Amino acid sequence: MNLATGGAALTAPALPDRSEVPDPGAGYAFDNHGPHAQEQHRCLASAYDPVTTARLAGTGVTAGWHCLEIGAGGGSIASWLAERTAPGGRVLATDLKPELIPSRPGLEVLRHDIVHDPLPEAGFDLVHARLVLTHIPEREAVLRRLWSALRPGGWLQLEEFDVEYAPVLLAPDRRAREAYQLFQTAKARALRAAGAEPAWGRSCAEAMRAAGFVEVDPVPQLVPWDAGSPGLQLQLHHTDHLREALFAQGMTADQLDEARAVMRHPGFRAASCVLYSVQGRKPE
Repeated sequence: MNLATGGAALTAPALPDRSEVPDPGAGYAFDNHGPHAQEQHRCLASAYDPVTTARLAGTGVTAGWHCLEIGAGGGSIASWLAERTAPGGRVLATDLKPELIPSRPGLEVLRHDIVHDPLPEAGFDLVHARLVLTHIPEREAVLRRLWSALRPGGWLQLEEFDVEYAPVLLAPDRRAREAYQLFQTAKARALRAAGAEPAWGRSCAEAMRAAGFVEVDPVPQLVPWDAGSPGLQLQLHHTDHLREALFAQGMTADQLDEARAVMRHPGFRAASCVLYSVQGRKPE
């Protein structure tokens, strides 16, 4: 595809109809045991750790706190919390596949299913999860479990996406714009097919309040993306990590190659997906 010239519309500008009913056996869309897992965690940390840690610092988390990190992934936030709560603090980092979480003083790593496995009652001053509940159909029940795991006055912080908002701001031509939009549409469908709700970020604050949290404070994060942006590097990574899932939603290999070329083009600009960082407290 020649991105420097105006062009015709994509050969197949619309995806074929695919059922968005989740496959009961599908599970999490991203494979933490696969060859793409480390790059997924690296991209997420590069793009979003500054947002997450700035908000966490605002809770007052400090030495001696007991913290729970759900779905810790590569462990970058769990490690930050372990450093922040030393000396005397404790961080429990859980994941279904915890092998990529590094070991360090003050950090305990546990294989754990937040839907089914028990948590200590009133055991934590702070609970954090980033991009976890959006993938769990039982998210409202999980919120109630997290409420129970907090001590009175304890903090919950969640970060969740609305991936349905990711408009193109500048593109070399119409064909390039449509290539990127096609990819974003297919990705949202692939996530839904795996049981996720890719726009749940916009509902997160209301769900936390309904679960009993007070002082609920949602902060939407929106930044511009270009070819050098960590967030757009994450999108490029998803063209590989979700390749088969994108094909299942009707994308072709040629369309995926076109989307990758668009995201690498120096003249491309898009608004990021919205990341909602939401805090709330368990009543005293």
